[in-house]
Amino acid sequence: MALKKIKIENFKCFKNFELEFNSGVNILVGDNEAGKSTILEAIHLALTGMINGKYLNTELTQYLFNNDTVNEYLAKLNTDTRLLPPQIKIELFYDECDEICNWMGAINTDEDKNAHGLTFIISLDDGTGEYEELVKSGNVKTLPIEYYDAKWITFADKFITVKSIPLKSAIIDSTHARYQNGSDIYISRIVKNSLEPFDVVSIAQAHRKLRENFMLEPSVQVINQKIQSNVAITNREISLSVELLSKNAWENSSMTYVDKVPFHYIGKGEQCVIKTRLALADKKAKNASVILMEEPENHLTHARLNQLLDNITSECEGRQIIISTHSSFVANKLGLEYIILLSGSGKPTRFSDLTPDTSAFFKKLPGYDTLRLVLSRSAIIVEGPSDELVVQKAYKSTHRGRIPISDGIDVISVGTSFLRFLEIADRLKIRVAVITDNDGDIDALAIKYKDYIDTNKKENILISYDKNDLTPANSPIPGYNYNTLENLVLSANGLAIMSAVLKKEFESEDELRKHMNNHKTDCALSIYEYEKEIKIPGYIEEALNHVDK
Repeated sequence: MALKKIKIENFKCFKNFELEFNSGVNILVGDNEAGKSTILEAIHLALTGMINGKYLNTELTQYLFNNDTVNEYLAKLNTDTRLLPPQIKIELFYDECDEICNWMGAINTDEDKNAHGLTFIISLDDGTGEYEELVKSGNVKTLPIEYYDAKWITFADKFITVKSIPLKSAIIDSTHARYQNGSDIYISRIVKNSLEPFDVVSIAQAHRKLRENFMLEPSVQVINQKIQSNVAITNREISLSVELLSKNAWENSSMTYVDKVPFHYIGKGEQCVIKTRLALADKKAKNASVILMEEPENHLTHARLNQLLDNITSECEGRQIIISTHSSFVANKLGLEYIILLSGSGKPTRFSDLTPDTSAFFKKLPGYDTLRLVLSRSAIIVEGPSDELVVQKAYKSTHRGRIPISDGIDVISVGTSFLRFLEIADRLKIRVAVITDNDGDIDALAIKYKDYIDTNKKENILISYDKNDLTPANSPIPGYNYNTLENLVLSANGLAIMSAVLKKEFESEDELRKHMNNHKTDCALSIYEYEKEIKIPGYIEEALNHVDK
């Protein structure tokens, strides 16, 4: 049983949105405000009637509706082109399964008579005509939420209640801490869900006994006598006690402890781990058909995050998982082939056609910043941090002191994994330039990048390198590679300028070459920090022009 597709109408940032899911892992990535959290909220709302941890009837607000739709409606409310009142509609399409065999029908926006699913609708329900009278008076300035109601309808055109929905969702959001009376409601709810009915009754009874004992304490009785004698405005008894107004009162006054320390006083990272592990072990999560997770990487070191991801994949085996993240580590570890890239400009992009080798590579070596490339407008890919510093300086020298990221261009060090990153760039059509050394073997470069140069050249990808072999016939420095970025910068600027850049006098270019070869990072940092402009090798300038379009 898996969620195949969601269609969202007028919910928060989505005016009209559609997204298909994998039956297993789904990783939502995108810029801030792309709608990752909104998708998780929409699924959970449609299956549970809850949002922000509370039931919708207490949380319904105009701000759940798409703002543009609301403004359009209100602007035309008293005109001849009046629009229908806006409504929120969330359609969930599922694989066929026994639990929802009676949900099949054509009452869906796809008009697919073989579809299985439900539609959750928040719409105006004014059976009395009161709202129409209000409109006529001209006093409607905001959406009349008090006249709105929620309902569930299956694709077979049958009204159902949220309690009758056999499909469950469990949402795990460790990014928010919701406190009431000093206790975290999120974890308290998880702890309660792990209890049997007998346990709940027992703890409620224990809580009542605690109140009774509190009232019998001599010090409390003395205080209540003082209160009564000092309050002369009423003949009724006024006393100090503890809250016990409902059968669930114990929940509001209880506190979760970890090693005898209140939960909200332990470290944020440990809170995230405990919340996630408890939620996955929760009875409701065990029975859930879909697990929704919001940024599991929050507050965690790589080691703890790695452990948590291992737990997620093992404990959620056989269930559908939808995770939002900004972490390359999370995306790489769970599998880049499961990424769904959200953007404000078009249809979500999937990575399902990445080669298995590339996905397996990043999964085994998850330290690579793949999401930096995925979320960039354009990028320059280099081998190491020294190259990155020199390229940053080159950009500053040609762009009035601005660094590339200021213009939406990311410079990313990828080691020797150029082809892995180029596969991602090619899939997403990101404008990318590779800056690489030719190492004196230009033919080898032509073979390595055969899919991106010459007849197979792709418009969005440029492989940029110096086209000459600078190795002298009789090299005075045995084994030295003359075809590196550092040596090309030296050739472009000369001994005097580079000595000034490095703040050190050199008797010859060969002495400077040896120094640069032995102190790559220090020299690259000196080049970056040099206050004056330096000359840029032609192939680097070509790369900068390519990504700056």
